Order: sequence, then structure tokens, then C-alpha cells
Amino acid sequence: MSPPKTAPCCPDLASTPPPRQVQSCCSPALLPHCLLYPEHRAPPLTAALAPSSAHEEMRKIPNNGNLRMTKVAYPLGLFVCLFIYVAYIKWHWASATQAFLGIPEAATGARRGQQARSPPGPAAHGPEVSYGIMFDAGSTGTRVHVFQFSRQPGETPTLTHETFKALKPGLSAYADDVEKSTPGIQELLDVAKQDIPFDFWKATPLVLKATAGLRLLPGEKAQKLLQKVKEVFEASPFLVGDDCVSIMNGTDEGVSAWITVNFLTGSLKTSGRGSVGMLDLGGGSTQITFLPRLEGTLQASPPSFLTSLQVFNRTYRLYSYSYLGLGLMSARLAVLGGEEGKPAEDGQELVSPCLSAGFRGEWEHAEVTYRIAGQEAAGSLYQLCARRVSEILRNKVHKTEEVKNVEFYAFSYYYDLAANVGLIDAEKGGSLVVEDFEIAAKYVCRTAETRPPPSPFLCLDLTYVSSLLQELGFPGDKVLKLTRKIDNVETSWALGATFHYIDSLSRHKSPAA
Repeated sequence: MSPPKTAPCCPDLASTPPPRQVQSCCSPALLPHCLLYPEHRAPPLTAALAPSSAHEEMRKIPNNGNLRMTKVAYPLGLFVCLFIYVAYIKWHWASATQAFLGIPEAATGARRGQQARSPPGPAAHGPEVSYGIMFDAGSTGTRVHVFQFSRQPGETPTLTHETFKALKPGLSAYADDVEKSTPGIQELLDVAKQDIPFDFWKATPLVLKATAGLRLLPGEKAQKLLQKVKEVFEASPFLVGDDCVSIMNGTDEGVSAWITVNFLTGSLKTSGRGSVGMLDLGGGSTQITFLPRLEGTLQASPPSFLTSLQVFNRTYRLYSYSYLGLGLMSARLAVLGGEEGKPAEDGQELVSPCLSAGFRGEWEHAEVTYRIAGQEAAGSLYQLCARRVSEILRNKVHKTEEVKNVEFYAFSYYYDLAANVGLIDAEKGGSLVVEDFEIAAKYVCRTAETRPPPSPFLCLDLTYVSSLLQELGFPGDKVLKLTRKIDNVETSWALGATFHYIDSLSRHKSPAA
């Protein structure tokens, strides 16, 4: 079949002298026709510049080489384009699939981060996280406790983490220059900032409670120290109330320790579970706190021994009392015949039947140094000492029968003394019966008659603790649990005081609760 007769793709070059026309004469619309019928194609640009005779000759010769290259290049280009397109589609599908499958994992990570960092408030899902900061300003040092709590709606909080740091000396050391107390307080505040996420700062209560150290200071000096601490607190980013700094009385200390122990043992979390009592023997005072179950105990107890506690939407009527002056160090001084805060006249020796005969030495208490000596007397050292201790305790301690039926935990010097004479493990603690203190006292006192004991006060201290427990109403076979930690948490009043403070804030925010 012969090609259709039509005009060539390009006019005769002889009649098209300008080069621009030669380059543009083949229009895209006629390109397929020119590819099929090369004899109608315009000659190359070089031919347009040659003499006309040569041009006529070249028009008659078909350009078969160019045709073959075009036939090969066109499908090859299509194949390359198709290959690139398919490769792109596969890559795009793989990327989209990976991104889609990664969404659940990313969402899970985001939820975890949000749960850990989200600010406090009503939680739609999961427990609500909160924090509390408690400064314990004692006589020998200031300690900060940073507590993290987790709480499901309508349930008792759970302690999930505690950070603790202590600095020496105590606040009372800065009584004459309150400005020097600021760096230490600020250092402990920095500990709280590092431990608590930024989003929680404004909602985290900050509290300082001072104990014996500030109680012994003159009122004006103590108030100046507290005011300085309050100024530092108010400049912090935490939640600070009008009552953020205060001096703790003995009853509050006992009640707070009772909250700590019963929270850690689970008594406050489970309704109907029996609570436990608390015994604390400090240096200047001793506390006893428990929840009476007998109406006779409430009726027979003096009004000052009963206190009402509201915490975790429950109200407790507690038996709680702090005996000021009956802590172990103050009791030593009383047994020796000295007076609190007053040096002996003219450096006179304090002679006591509770010290080994022939013993002489010095003892420092509350920044006063006393000269002490043992007393030469007929009779056993234990009997003489027990008689003297009984005189000190006479009519000073209220006895209640119900303590026989209540489970009790004992802390502080109760623990230390029992560990010193091997009644309990020094690290893990343990249980003993009240009579064990009396047996240990008799043994130590009898041994002290022939050779000096490890501590000159060991006979006195053990005899005093044994007599104190009996005066409080504990029989010899009563079991006491001695421990420093429960579930690896210190059994101090700080945790209970923090719970009580946070709970009181919640009640003020929601009176209906």
C-alpha cells in the first residue's frame, strides 16, 4: 500500500530561507505522519544550509537509521516510565502500610506520656496522680519528703514513690541569723522541683512542720524562723497556704504517726479491718495512739486524751496523748535528779542509783553538760533503779486496759534499745513481748555491778522503758512489733501529716464531701 499523497511535513527548504522557519516547520500535530512516512520528513538542518543540488539528492535518500532508532527509543522510553511508576507505587504502599501499623504503638506511647505528665484533675481513665511535699524541721536537721500518690476515683490513695533528703544542722541553729537558713531550705526545694513534673507544681502542697527543736526556742525567735521559711515557700512555684509552716504539738505528732502506720498496714484502705496502735519514744516526749473499740475506754479516758480525726472521708475517735518530759533523754535527766535546761548548781555532781557504783563522767543534754556519778548503795542495781524510775513515773501516766487487745507497733528509742541488746535484728526489726525489756534490764544491771557496760545508761534506759510500758497498761506477755519501715517506707509522722493536710485541702474545696 502506497502512502497517501499529502504535502510533506515541511515545505521545500529551498523556498524556506530563514533557519527559524526550518526549525519550526514540523508541527507536533504532524509528528506521527512524519514518523511513518520518513520521505515526507523535513531534511536535517545541515541540509538546509547546503547547496540546492545536494539538497535535491538528499531528499531522495530515505533516512532508515533515524527511523530504526526512533522505533527502539519510543517503546524503551515507555518501558522505563512504566518501571519507575510501578516502583513508586510499591514504595508508597510500603511507606503507607508502615505508618498505618505504627499508629497504635505511637498512640500507646503518647498515652503513657500523657498519663505520666498530665496535670492533676478529674481523670477520665486510670488513676489520678498527685504529689505532696513535707518538711520535717527537727532539732538535729531538716528533712524533706516528696511523696507521689496514685488514686482511683472513690478509693484511698496509694503511695507510689518517696524521695527523701536531709540537711544538718536543724533550723534552730539559725535562731540568731535567720537569713542563713534560706540556702538550706532552697536546696531541699530544688530536690522537690527535680522530682515533681512541672505541670504538677501549682497543685502540689508544700508544708513545713517543726518539732522539738523549735519548741525549745523562745517564742519570738521561733516565729522569726518560721516567717523566713514562709517567705521562701511563697516564692516557690508550689501550692502554699496560710498554715504552710507551723510548730507541731505532741498530739498531732502521735496522730500523724498513727495515720502512717495504719495506711502502710492497709487498715485505712480496707473498711472493717482492725487498726493498729502506735508507740513512739522520742528524746523529749513519748506518744501513744490507738483507736478504741470499747465504750468503756472512751468514758474512762480524760477528755484531753481523746481526739477526733477526719481523713479519707472517715471520722475516727482516737485515744492519743503525748507525755512531754517522758522521752528517753528527759527521763534520764529526771532520774539523775537534774532539771531540764538548767545546769547543776556550782557544777555539782548528779548522783544516781541507776549508774554503776564508782562510775563518774559527763553527759551533755540540750546543750548543757552535767557531771554524773554512780551511787554506792546496798541492794541490786536493778531494784534500786526500778524504785527510782517508779518515783519519776508516779501519777504521770494514764493506764488503759484496752491496750491489751490492740496490736501495737513501737518506734524510735523502743527500736534502738531492743536492737542494742539483741532483742531484735538491728536492720530488719522484729517482734518481742514487753517482759523482754524487763529481762534485758535485769541482766544488764546485774552485769554492770561487776564490769562496766557498753553504755553507762543502758541499765537505766532499759529499766525505764520496761516500767513505762507497764504503767501504760501493757502486760508482760503483750507482743509489740518493732520496725523502722513498712513496705520499705519509713514509719515517720511525715507521711501521715501529708495525708492529713491534703485531705483537709480537699474538704475545704468540696464542703459537700
